[in-house]
Amino acid sequence: MTLEDGAKQRKQTPPAPDGRSWLDRFFLINERGSTVGREVRGGLTTFMAMAYIIVLNPLILSGVPDVNGDFLSAAQLTTMTALAAGMVTIMMGVVGRAPIACAAALGVMAVVAYQAAPVMSWPEVMGLVVWQGVAIVLMVVTGVRTAVMNALPHNLKLAIGVGIGLFVSLIGLANAGFVSGGDGGSLLQLGAAGDGGNLAGWPILVFVCGLVLASVLLVRGAPGAIFYGIVGATVLAVVVHQVAGLSGEDWGGRAPELSGSPVAVPDFGLLFQVDMFGAWTTAGPTTAGVILFTLVLAGFFDAVGTILAIGAKAGISRADGSMPRVNQILATDGTGAVVGGLTSSSATLVFVESTAGVSEGARTGLSSVVTGLLFLTAIVFAPVFAIVPSQAASVAMVMVGALMMAQIRGIDWSDMSVAVPAFLTIVMMPFAYDIATGIGIGIIAYTVLRSAQGRFTEVGWLMWVLSAVFVFHFSMHALGL
Repeated sequence: MTLEDGAKQRKQTPPAPDGRSWLDRFFLINERGSTVGREVRGGLTTFMAMAYIIVLNPLILSGVPDVNGDFLSAAQLTTMTALAAGMVTIMMGVVGRAPIACAAALGVMAVVAYQAAPVMSWPEVMGLVVWQGVAIVLMVVTGVRTAVMNALPHNLKLAIGVGIGLFVSLIGLANAGFVSGGDGGSLLQLGAAGDGGNLAGWPILVFVCGLVLASVLLVRGAPGAIFYGIVGATVLAVVVHQVAGLSGEDWGGRAPELSGSPVAVPDFGLLFQVDMFGAWTTAGPTTAGVILFTLVLAGFFDAVGTILAIGAKAGISRADGSMPRVNQILATDGTGAVVGGLTSSSATLVFVESTAGVSEGARTGLSSVVTGLLFLTAIVFAPVFAIVPSQAASVAMVMVGALMMAQIRGIDWSDMSVAVPAFLTIVMMPFAYDIATGIGIGIIAYTVLRSAQGRFTEVGWLMWVLSAVFVFHFSMHALGL
């Protein structure tokens, strides 16, 4: 046999199977250094960290009347919130193949409830949410959204991850009642409002015990540390609630108990209750346009920051900070806004609590499929999942903040044109209580300071465009828009 014949034979021989399952090959589980068990545990942890949205979203949206004085049904919103989150999160897992879960975005929710609803009907509001999703998808198709992510300098990407970690931690501490708006005019204080800067009450003890448990397990290298911290805190909460005879108000409105049947009958009455064009007539083209711009901006940069942070935390980002399959991830995020509008549950976008699952070892889209299936299950078993109090879920959020701080060591603090924008990006997210605000201020600061050094070519024209967009955004109220 000649060498040429041997080469032909080797080429025609099919490669030997590597022994990996189709699940492993599809989600790249082994390639990303994970296991099916870790992905399942990560998906469970992510769900438990964000399950509060099933209760919170209906509470907020059902409590605000639209311009006609009509209210959305809380029961219908519960079904739609879980349905949209489940569908889009599974789509993210299968299409984006990333450990990113999606649910009703808090930043967009506030715009929907307090800016849009007072000037238009609920179907018209949700029509604008659909248009938000269409705009984001068009940005992905045209390459605008990917270009924006790539235009952000590496140091700013790291700062975004750190800032999100602090932001998530602050949300967790506030939800647990560990910190609150201060009495006597101070911005923040230890303990709940009215407690004079002191820790008091069984629910806070439950949070502290869960945090200690998760921390001890984490430093000892135990797998599932954050997950078991949530479970431990939930079990303790159930016991304390029964023994101490506490009420739902003591837990912030959601008591850790099962009242009535564990099964809820789904109500799909809000599905497709959308008016795609009425907002432009009811509120006027200028008002509707400004609201749509705000929705797109909030959803756009919240998602960009979260995706970058999750990619870095999971170790699946490339050397330049970009994400694999980023176009699919961004397109799914935009589709989520469309789904959220069609279900009247507000825009369903990437959720920063996904970092909780990543901290538990999730590295692939399989964890998102697990989280999505749990959301779909929650449509029927919502009363069971509602047992987890915010004090238990907050354990994951605080621990995630601690883990995400590690990225701060990669920032070049010796260059002040980098250090100042990075600092502002990090602190403005928790201080302004908004991810997009931190990103916007960081972009403006970087553009101005880098240019002040005469390093215009390093800034890039797209950063100038983004700076102009954020300057306009921050000035809209002053301009009377």
